[in-house]
Amino acid sequence: MENNRNYFIAIALSLLVVLGWQHFIMAPRLEAERQAEQAQKTLQVKPSTTTPSKSGTLPGSSQAAATESREDAIAKSPRLVIDTKDLAGSINLTGARLDDLRLKDYHETVEKTSPIITLLSPADTKDGYFAELGYVGSDKTGAVPGPSTVWTVKEGEKLTAETPVTLTYVNKDGLTFTRKISVDDHYMFTIEDSVTNTGSTPESLGVYGRIARYNKPETPSTYVLHEGFLGVIGAGSSLTEAKYTSIDKENETNDKATGGWLGITDKYWASALVPPQSLAYVSRFSHFTDGQPRYQADYKTDDVTVAPGQTTTLKTLIFAGAKEVPLVDRYEAEYHIPGFDRMIDWGWFYFITKPMFKLMDFFFHLVGNFGVAILLTTIVVKALFFPLAAKQYASMANMKRIQPKMEELKAKHGDDRMAMQQAMMELYKTEKINPVAGCWPMLLQIPVFFSLYKVLYVTIEMRHAPFFGWIQDLSAPDPTSFVNLFGLLPFAAPHILHIGIWPIIMGCTMFLQMRMNPTPPDPTQAMIFNWMPVIFVFMLGSFPAGLVIYYSWNNLLSLTQQSIIMKRHGVKIELFNNLKGLFRRKPAQSK
Repeated sequence: MENNRNYFIAIALSLLVVLGWQHFIMAPRLEAERQAEQAQKTLQVKPSTTTPSKSGTLPGSSQAAATESREDAIAKSPRLVIDTKDLAGSINLTGARLDDLRLKDYHETVEKTSPIITLLSPADTKDGYFAELGYVGSDKTGAVPGPSTVWTVKEGEKLTAETPVTLTYVNKDGLTFTRKISVDDHYMFTIEDSVTNTGSTPESLGVYGRIARYNKPETPSTYVLHEGFLGVIGAGSSLTEAKYTSIDKENETNDKATGGWLGITDKYWASALVPPQSLAYVSRFSHFTDGQPRYQADYKTDDVTVAPGQTTTLKTLIFAGAKEVPLVDRYEAEYHIPGFDRMIDWGWFYFITKPMFKLMDFFFHLVGNFGVAILLTTIVVKALFFPLAAKQYASMANMKRIQPKMEELKAKHGDDRMAMQQAMMELYKTEKINPVAGCWPMLLQIPVFFSLYKVLYVTIEMRHAPFFGWIQDLSAPDPTSFVNLFGLLPFAAPHILHIGIWPIIMGCTMFLQMRMNPTPPDPTQAMIFNWMPVIFVFMLGSFPAGLVIYYSWNNLLSLTQQSIIMKRHGVKIELFNNLKGLFRRKPAQSK
């Protein structure tokens, strides 16, 4: 069965990879996502509400568990409204915190009437999640702004993209603190902090920033996607990531650095601090268990000295919003934030995944439908891989061509396996055939397959992106199921039997592609040959619909490619004979 060996090796390798991926990585995640709301009301944590220690440490003391409703927590503190094209919420004047933020363009479900996503929530709620900037002083500086400081509004009544607001706080030791907060049309806040020393002696104080949240994401994390702490700690550094599970065991303190950013990321949303890029700072990722359990990403800068009669101004950026790819890239370039685009988890194949998204996004803006963009991207990928595919099919064609000679060798050497192997190698050499050449194109396309999967799974552009008909979310599995006759019967299908129309279409295309080759004479191989499409239907039933659509379209293109190449090499296309053979009665075996 030498003419099919390469084909089965490639299928077996692909099957092992997909089975492992599905069983160990995707199954737990997708099952949890079925049961939870797709939009994540996640993002939460909370540190203490006490004033920062004057000894130079960050806030982090014990606090009782938070139980208030979000509405009550917002109503009890003085606030300034935030209202932009993309954001709604308010600034808590106690601590000048960003702790009330909702994303206008994103809903909890695919229904446009569902509530919009809540990103940040006050510290007194069970879902506390907020960003805060403050100072760390000393006995000489007196009280400095911290978590419990109530700021006074100096200028502005509402924070919009056109109207910044200015807050002020004056302590009893001659220091005046002014904070100007502005925001763009999307998710980037700019905080300009000024300290004026009206006293007679120099004053030194440090600056801190922190993002705190109480809860992990509602759906469990997997190896497919990083959720938790991350950042580029220092200009020129690589991406640092820390999962919640690792921080649960031990806090992580990063080396002193200058430049960079740090924060907390979920699948589609993130919050990040960009410290003053000229100051050295020490950062850490922590989990506090005293009082209210909370996760915290924070930093503290080296002390800044403010001379008498002088004013020092520092600029900090806070990102809080959706991880839209073009926007994140723009922020990286516009604000010179090193490695900011890695906030999106492009994975190991970053150099493939991101360009693939760029290509898909280009087609989306051309045709206005991400499903169609997937089809067009697949055509481009197939065109790029056509030379490899040609070699693969040429290798298969050559193996078919020498099949009669292989049969002669089997008849000649019988059960002498050593002699048979030597004769086969000599035949391959004579005919200039590489028996494993057909496997390499399949192996080289595996990174492309998983890169496309990453694009569909992690990019927010795919979230709730419709195709046609019943596919209203390319990032979610096909919602139909054959068990309830694709929605005609009034009950839901069990998860393991939830096989939609598109997975079935994919299985049919795979079946047709496999029937391009002769059915193996070996019974075991023939059984694998027949059942492989069915196995893939069940495996991909819970995959994102966009990936299944890609796989189906890719199979159709592959079938067309293979037909063209086989004709060029004068090899018979077995498709129609194989299909006829399925319905042909097998002759009775003689006893």
